[in-house]
Amino acid sequence: MSETSTKENMQFQTEVNQLLHLMIHSLYSNKEIFLRELVSNASDACDKLRFEALSNDALYEDDSELRIEIESDEKANTVTIRDNGIGMTRDDVINHIGTIAKSGTKEFLQKLSGDQAKDSQMIGQFGVGFYSSFIVADKVTLTTRKAGTDKAVRWESTGESGFTIEDVEKAPRGTEIVLHLKDDEKEFASDYRLKSIIKTYSDHISIPIKMHKRDDKGELTDEWEVVNKAEALWTKPKTKISDEEYKEFYKHISHDWQDPLTWIHNRVEGNLEYTSLLYLPSKAPFDLWEPEQKNGIKLYVQRIFIMDDTENLMPRYLRFVRGLIDSNDLPLNVSREILQSNKIIDTIRRASVKKVLGLLEKMAKDDKDKYQEFWKEFGRVLKEGPGEDFSNREKIAKLLRFTSTHADSETQNVSLEDYVSRMKEGQDKIYYITAESYAAAKNSPHLEIFKKKDVEVLLLHDRVDEWLVNSLTEFDGKQLQSVAKGDLDLGDLDTKEDKKAQKKIEKSAKSVVKHIKKVLGDKVEDVRVSHRLTNSASCIVLNEHDMALYMQQLMKQAGHEMPSTKPVLEINPTHPLLEKMKNETDDDRFADWTSILFDQAILAEGGQLEDPSGFVNRLNALMLS
Repeated sequence: MSETSTKENMQFQTEVNQLLHLMIHSLYSNKEIFLRELVSNASDACDKLRFEALSNDALYEDDSELRIEIESDEKANTVTIRDNGIGMTRDDVINHIGTIAKSGTKEFLQKLSGDQAKDSQMIGQFGVGFYSSFIVADKVTLTTRKAGTDKAVRWESTGESGFTIEDVEKAPRGTEIVLHLKDDEKEFASDYRLKSIIKTYSDHISIPIKMHKRDDKGELTDEWEVVNKAEALWTKPKTKISDEEYKEFYKHISHDWQDPLTWIHNRVEGNLEYTSLLYLPSKAPFDLWEPEQKNGIKLYVQRIFIMDDTENLMPRYLRFVRGLIDSNDLPLNVSREILQSNKIIDTIRRASVKKVLGLLEKMAKDDKDKYQEFWKEFGRVLKEGPGEDFSNREKIAKLLRFTSTHADSETQNVSLEDYVSRMKEGQDKIYYITAESYAAAKNSPHLEIFKKKDVEVLLLHDRVDEWLVNSLTEFDGKQLQSVAKGDLDLGDLDTKEDKKAQKKIEKSAKSVVKHIKKVLGDKVEDVRVSHRLTNSASCIVLNEHDMALYMQQLMKQAGHEMPSTKPVLEINPTHPLLEKMKNETDDDRFADWTSILFDQAILAEGGQLEDPSGFVNRLNALMLS
């Protein structure tokens, strides 16, 4: 190839340098995956060309037989992987290889611990594909030309700090990658070794992978042979697919480096004809909570790849599902716009959601340990479901898991069905509390009366829980009731004696309640005697539809305007502090005690004081008096 421009030296993005270093050291024990990653990328490039060529056949350039070729050279100690797929422009190369355009990359790198075993799992979740070349190579040369263009580009790097890039001419369509192997990685310059890796990791890829044949003496010839099955795995009968093949295919389509937790393979025939192969990953991807994170379902039409990240095929609360759907009924020229209002897609989506929820139901029933693994990774995402998918709200609700006052740890393993089965006689509500942390929920003063009566309360301490309970207001005919919002009505759980004692306390506390209310003024909506407290002096109670104080604080920090709300202060007149206040004759000291009482309740609820310094000064003055 003759050069048409001088070489340009460029630096890697800082995150690329860090990832390269981590990958080379963390993944060295699993180094043969480099070939799987490069073959997977080549397969994707061929899929993309096939799709683009549906509307522009000229892109094939009279070469429509899509393929991947792999060559080894023991003398030169190189491995070459080439495809005749879509190829890349100069800008594509710089954007896709010189940088990692993923939001959250810095945060991801900060989570890495230095423990190679743990880090290798996390790097696998990140999905770094091409960069795995540097596990075995000390120099990588990439030459590529995008279909339909006449300009090619060559990229080269030793993986140290930067790379060179130059324009070249007369390159075939697609991408060729030459790995200049490290001296101690000569094993990969053997075509026997490469064929073995392909058989293990890439046999299922539908694009033919070709290598040179050997003659009767074992010498390489110029003739090519296909070394993989080159058959779309999902089109085969389930009985003909091994678990290992399913697992490797998952890694190919998801770019995950770990086995999936489970999967479901389904072929539908009748009014609609389609095949779905859907996987649940074993670990959450690093970008699961990124707003621009796309759904991992690939859409095929009649075995031809159409598009990735098809959010129309799976709702947001199931965005962790990976896999593909292959339809025989959609047009080959289907666009994202068509997908948004397509009855076939709507039907496939409804059925796919039903299949995934059914898979989870079965796992929750038959393999509780495996379901707990799933919940640990994806439970918070599934909690978005009741607010997003009204038609499946009851199904999703049965899959939810929480911790509770009757559990020994913060592990979320209590289902709503478990809770209902343990409800006390006379109890007609499912009680819960939301808080910023498990400790804050478990130690909340609002739980005191429930502990006294041995009534179970669900402890909701995920941020998503505040939204969950707004959309999931009942289960199995039982209303979900916050123990920290609105008036507390225990119904038949309160005995006549309880009610009689409560009225007596309220009557004796009228004077102090009136005095506290006067001091606090418009800071509170009301002051009243608490039915919840048995040990604490006071607590904040919000209105039924108010957002928890800790969530209000988070929303404000994120720049959101929050409506002004006034809480109710509930007091426990039997507490020594209130007894002391009843007898206080100095109005200023009473006002200080009242302020401290209110501020303590705000802090216990996860709120933030308007005047922290004033709180400290008042507390110190009273402690010294």
